[in-house]
Amino acid sequence: MHRLPAWIGSHLAALRAVLVLTLVTGVIYPLVVTGVAQALFNDKANGSPVEKDGKVIGSAVIGQLFTDAEGEPIPKYFQSRPSAAGDGYDMLSAAASNLGPEDVVDTLPVPGQKDDEGNPDEGRQSLLTQVCARSKAAGELDGVRGGRPYCTPDGVGAVLKVFPAVGAPKRAVSVNQACPATPFTTSYQGVPVECGKPGEDYAAGRTVPVRGDAVAQVPADAVTASGSGLDPHISPAYARIQAPRVARERGLPVQRVEELIESHTTGRALGFMGEPAVNVLELNLALDDPDATKAD
Repeated sequence: MHRLPAWIGSHLAALRAVLVLTLVTGVIYPLVVTGVAQALFNDKANGSPVEKDGKVIGSAVIGQLFTDAEGEPIPKYFQSRPSAAGDGYDMLSAAASNLGPEDVVDTLPVPGQKDDEGNPDEGRQSLLTQVCARSKAAGELDGVRGGRPYCTPDGVGAVLKVFPAVGAPKRAVSVNQACPATPFTTSYQGVPVECGKPGEDYAAGRTVPVRGDAVAQVPADAVTASGSGLDPHISPAYARIQAPRVARERGLPVQRVEELIESHTTGRALGFMGEPAVNVLELNLALDDPDATKAD
């Protein structure tokens, strides 16, 4: 019997292995897993869709914004937490901002300057200023104090650049408050504080975040995005501060809105993992249901 050369036999064996593994891992295994998922976890396997009037309007596991065409919050709805995924809850851009606690200095926009695409220079907000601005906006929307430690009254990071970096201060600049803004503090160790000049380089200065005496009433999840940028939940604390506004806009008793919050609050997983949370989409849908908003 004629035998094939050894190198041909090796190639044929490798080809058979590729074909078998492709069939098993690329066809059979995915079909089995998909079939089991559809049989046992049909709703979750299909993305946990949420329907209204026969149409899918969202997912129970992916957040969404409740804003108008200009990006302003719609007052009659509970608001979701911020999202760093694209323009907000973009599933193709799921990610965090990747900004850390040391990101406290803004890049101020320079009037008249344009970026590489010809758009007006918008600068860059630090994580601290993003948190301060969100807290101020949430406070104004829901009628609570939006101030936070390390935030100025006008909603930016309370951060100084002090010169020289070592030794007695000779100059201090509130780098996140663009001129002609009035600095949040008049002096630092006897040195007058200046407003920030857009385009000026303050990198050589010593960074000094200044802690104020504001007590935050706006919860942390109202001012920070989740790690994925897609979290559909908010804390019960954030839901409660929104309840009076939603009740007023809908002409409902606050107590009834708070009851809906309670009924849409999930506890800790297995009784000890994580924190209680409120699904914003499901809560807003309940508010839109005339039967659900009727008093018991």
